[in-house]
Amino acid sequence: MPQPAFYPASASFTAVLFGLSGCLVDFGARSSSTSGPRHLALVREHGNAARQPATTQELDSFAEPTPGALSTLRSLHDQRVPCAWLDELPEAVSHKLASRLPDWLAASPACTQRAWPAPDACWQALAALQIERLEGCVLVSGEPRLIQAGLNAGLWTVGLAACGSLAGHALADWQVLDEVQRERLRADATLALYRIGAHSVIDQLTDLPACLEHMHIRRSKGEKP
Repeated sequence: MPQPAFYPASASFTAVLFGLSGCLVDFGARSSSTSGPRHLALVREHGNAARQPATTQELDSFAEPTPGALSTLRSLHDQRVPCAWLDELPEAVSHKLASRLPDWLAASPACTQRAWPAPDACWQALAALQIERLEGCVLVSGEPRLIQAGLNAGLWTVGLAACGSLAGHALADWQVLDEVQRERLRADATLALYRIGAHSVIDQLTDLPACLEHMHIRRSKGEKP
């Protein structure tokens, strides 16, 4: 099956930031409930009844790139569009999840400043890429709090309805759902992301080329995030 190709319009973007879990890897963002802030909240609330942190074997499976992730990154890299990933998981966990992604991709683990949805992490990632302006910068994520952080930072935002935390299913589990179940989850996640203020919502990264083309048209007409 041919890999999705980016339209030339993607080269007009200044930089593209990606969420890590539930976007580039870890379809369904399962690691966020076993290794990150959500797990810590569960421990505080339920003690030993809470879900235990992810095992090494689980993290290996979570590190599988999501559909379209590698071709998306390759296309942007070929067009010299700076890219980086963001996450709020512990640094060792996030780097383990990113182990199958290209070496050139910039990493921006948990921000040392305020947590999402504050804009600090987005600005920190752009600063690390040496980006000089916010115009044309895009954030892609399936995590609502990161989308909100991108909006607070003044970025264009693209939400992911199927592979993010709102749908919450591993890829294999998502594929065995019937169409009615998938559509219900997709619709609920899409509505939630639009309610936050996402500029566009797609299922997964295989849909990003057409989304960036449409976003390029919106920008050419003078629209701003």
